[in-house]
Amino acid sequence: SWAGARPELRAIGYDSNGIAAHMGLLRRFIKVGEVDLLVAELGLYGVRPDLEGLGIAHSIRVMIPVLQELGVPFAFGTVRHALRNHVERFGRHGLATIVSGVRVRSTLPQVHLDLPPTRMEDALVVVLP
Repeated sequence: SWAGARPELRAIGYDSNGIAAHMGLLRRFIKVGEVDLLVAELGLYGVRPDLEGLGIAHSIRVMIPVLQELGVPFAFGTVRHALRNHVERFGRHGLATIVSGVRVRSTLPQVHLDLPPTRMEDALVVVLP
């Protein structure tokens, strides 16, 4: 869903060794039932390999004031099922809710004609109030 997208906002965390983590935010309309709703999508999350496992929560917490400022009803992101335990640890303090069984479709399944489709329709959706 981020192919070709340029995030409106980007959070970049630095430490003495350089860039430690980054995350992008993009407002977009999604269809929830029959309603088109403007929400914030969080994505492009990355963390330097030597810092993996120290928690996605720090990166998300940095974005919460920005989400409140944008006035969106919620933010969401999608992750692979393999990351469920990781994300559940983040959500256990009420910062996020994990929803499974949601059909997620990209509008551009064949972004690169020379590569297989990157569409992932069976994703876990992480919702931040």
